[in-house]
Amino acid sequence: MMAYLYLLLAIVAEVLGTTALKASREFTRLWPSVGVVVGYGLAFYLLTLVLRSLPVGVAYAVWAGLGIVLVSLLGVVWFGERLDTPAVVGMGLIIAGVVVIQVFSRVSAH
Repeated sequence: MMAYLYLLLAIVAEVLGTTALKASREFTRLWPSVGVVVGYGLAFYLLTLVLRSLPVGVAYAVWAGLGIVLVSLLGVVWFGERLDTPAVVGMGLIIAGVVVIQVFSRVSAH
């Protein structure tokens, strides 16, 4: 169960790091740039803890998939970015894929 807590925290750290990357304006703003380094560093460290218990493919699929969706949603909320229908459908498919892995796959830790 700790693996999933670490995975959730890794996703949050990666999402914050990616959001800070946009806010850093190509590393020209100090604090968002620091946020990028801290966010990604923490995300990768937590991912190493996840890999003690979960297969790398499963962990990465969940991490990347949920990260894509969350970063896209933050882009809409914080940066005023727009998502068209194909983007929303594609993200729905990503979420469906994560659910299939977690519910039906024998390789994920239940």
